[in-house]
Amino acid sequence: MDNDILVGHQDVLNDFVVAWNGRNEHPIHPVWMLAGPRGIGKATLAYKIAKMVYGNVGDFFILDNTRSLDKDGVIKPDSKSISVYTVRAMIDRMQLSSMSGDWRVVLIDSMDDLNTSASNALLKLLEEPPAKTLFLLIVHQLANILPTIRSRARVEKMRPLSMAQLRELCDKFLSSANVSDETLRLANGSFGQIASMTKSGGDALYDELIECLENPQCDSADMMAIAKRIASQPDLHKILLDAIAKYNLAELYPVATHAISDISRLNLEPEIALFKIINQIKKCL
Repeated sequence: MDNDILVGHQDVLNDFVVAWNGRNEHPIHPVWMLAGPRGIGKATLAYKIAKMVYGNVGDFFILDNTRSLDKDGVIKPDSKSISVYTVRAMIDRMQLSSMSGDWRVVLIDSMDDLNTSASNALLKLLEEPPAKTLFLLIVHQLANILPTIRSRARVEKMRPLSMAQLRELCDKFLSSANVSDETLRLANGSFGQIASMTKSGGDALYDELIECLENPQCDSADMMAIAKRIASQPDLHKILLDAIAKYNLAELYPVATHAISDISRLNLEPEIALFKIINQIKKCL
């Protein structure tokens, strides 16, 4: 919320500014859905738009995992979803008059985190949106969203960031990390992924993985050691897919994708599954 630096997505911001400035002649759409991959700046854009619109702090409603409520109205900051009780509490608060008499904003980060009951409760609200209220809905996967909610929104599909834009963000926020061009390529246009990899050491671990794969002296023990280190950080499991893409081993991609998915789905021992993938990659080189 405190970050005013937006890199990229100027087209979406410009579209909103035009619509907002012309709202007296043409009513602005009350529901804007900002859709795209994680970590590309959707929330940054949403907060930037929100600060242009809401009258005062009491007119800004934020729904996310850190503010999810249980049935007793108690915040569960470690919740994995946004509960129906959170949506209902927001609706109850919106029955009160705006503190400033100006516009109000509801920002949901993200729609993917709403459970089924919460989505249905939101849908009822969107069927007849309150006057002078803007809904900003952040979406990581459009396929996860109820078609009835999508049909009530203006959907803005936001693109991954370019290499130049990623480098600009790295220079601003990760200047001491010395982020390599290879890490930028691994991020697939997501600065959030770069920040996560840098913080967790995933970029360095990827470099070690590649070095092991390309070293003819690297044996099973070396590969298992790397597999164990990757296994300890579930968010890094997919760097094996990046290695597969680096060597254009398309035939391994679906096999590895399913194997990584099965780790959490079937509660498999991650280091064994990851070791098998690393071994398969090495055999193909």
